[in-house]
Amino acid sequence: MQKTIFITGASAGLGKATAKLFQSRGWNVIATMRNPEKETELIQLENITLLPLDVTNPEQITATVAKAISLCRVDVVFNNAGYGLMGALEALNDEQILRQINTNLLGVLRVTQAFIPHFREKKSGLFISTTSIGGLFGFPLHSIYHATKFAIEGWSEGMSFELGLHNIGIKTIAPGGIATDFIGRSLDRSSHPEYQEIEDKLFSAIDGMMQAASSAEQIAEIVWEAATDGKDQIRYLAGEDAKVMYARRLELGNEEFRKEISKQFLG
Repeated sequence: MQKTIFITGASAGLGKATAKLFQSRGWNVIATMRNPEKETELIQLENITLLPLDVTNPEQITATVAKAISLCRVDVVFNNAGYGLMGALEALNDEQILRQINTNLLGVLRVTQAFIPHFREKKSGLFISTTSIGGLFGFPLHSIYHATKFAIEGWSEGMSFELGLHNIGIKTIAPGGIATDFIGRSLDRSSHPEYQEIEDKLFSAIDGMMQAASSAEQIAEIVWEAATDGKDQIRYLAGEDAKVMYARRLELGNEEFRKEISKQFLG
């Protein structure tokens, strides 16, 4: 039987690359995005259905999930919609903080909650969420972004127990850098004069880190692995840069690694 994956945030980057990969390997794909009427590439591919979805809109989540389930049996849900928020907490306003939490955290929770009855009824299914190496350790000026990604990591581990009762899996994909337009298109940045020096250092470092970034297509292969390997495994590091940094953290220990990051950016 042909399998189906439901993807959020499929208009660009990793979401689009994942949609194309799964379609090329014989899956049905339900690709969701805020403005599907603007999508010109995925709409030309067989077995891809475009649906509208803003993951900050609970009513639209309910309607779009119901529509997806009415079209076919969904086997994998890939919670991928998200964006970065950079800036000292002092520089952020309440609207920015709430939007980050609504998109990166509550959007994942609500989409997952909407699909659980469908998976429970058929006694199978898998949830995969994009987190980040920023869900495993922290960098300067990304505290709210880290709050959402750390939350998804812990939430996924906790959810594994209750979902396991019904033969439903849950996994996370933690990429390092992805060579897309994430820095320009998907980054909300706020500055504050008291943090200007560290802001400049951080952006210089990000430019260097992106030279070691993986392509969206390479990270999509890890999504494929997680979706098809049948392993009872929650976390998947994605990208050589992520693996190197995480290995360094394990080598040094949490506190010494934090101090190393501090020296790098703060001197």
